[in-house]
Amino acid sequence: MDIGIIMFVTHQSIDIITLAQKAEALGFESLWIPEHPIIPVHMETRFPGSPDGKLPEFYKHLVDPFVALGAAAAATQKLKIATGICLVPERNPILLAKEVATLDLISKGRFLFGVGAGWLKEETEIMGGDFEHRWRQTKDAVLAMKALWTQDESSYQGSYYKFPPVWCYPKPVQKPHPPVILGGEAANVFKRIIEWGDGWLPRGNYISLEKVAEGRKELDRLAMAAGRDPKSISITIYRADPDPDSNARYAEVGVNRVLHLIPSLPEAEAIDALEKLAATVKPGTAH
Repeated sequence: MDIGIIMFVTHQSIDIITLAQKAEALGFESLWIPEHPIIPVHMETRFPGSPDGKLPEFYKHLVDPFVALGAAAAATQKLKIATGICLVPERNPILLAKEVATLDLISKGRFLFGVGAGWLKEETEIMGGDFEHRWRQTKDAVLAMKALWTQDESSYQGSYYKFPPVWCYPKPVQKPHPPVILGGEAANVFKRIIEWGDGWLPRGNYISLEKVAEGRKELDRLAMAAGRDPKSISITIYRADPDPDSNARYAEVGVNRVLHLIPSLPEAEAIDALEKLAATVKPGTAH
């Protein structure tokens, strides 16, 4: 099982290049960067990860994941780079398809496309997304991007996005495209993954080991029914506890990757946290 890290990288935290190089040197398999392009000053939506509903301050200061991951890719050789997650309804799918393909090209096929539909209603709507139907919009965008990634003269006619035949290059290095890994624990997530995704990204602090095990079995069942190889559908645990025994239990139920959170810290503190995590979970070793 692979072990990666997540960090909410900001202009106040460790530099992305230093972070990526240190993560690679310590044996971590992948680096995942979340995104929030804006945070509304006035909002009624409560932050789901906090008892008081207040948003952590660092959410206001996040860097753009694609620019940051491009720098990380250029500074590393083996480390996989990933969006964890990209808020698809807030982006134009034609431009996003080019960003993904370009990042896959720069990294020589090391990009993992973690996607989600978002939880912050006011942000989604400011950015042009249809919050009430955001997963429907996300599906439409991903299908449009798949056309752009795989067809020479690409065209698409969907509910949210339509375009006549266009040329859109580069194409991704990974064929047919980088894996599309869906975040969340919604009831429809497995159906969505089998229909238009390649992996599941549930949050370890929101879902039990038993539910993960049940999810693995359901994904395998649905994949076989759809004529897909169950092994082609990955499970990545987002924000797993930094515990080798817990990681071993995840591996036993069919998890392919766990991600551990490194707090948004300045360089010295972040490196210390990375080194302590590596000493605990021993990335690069079999579990």
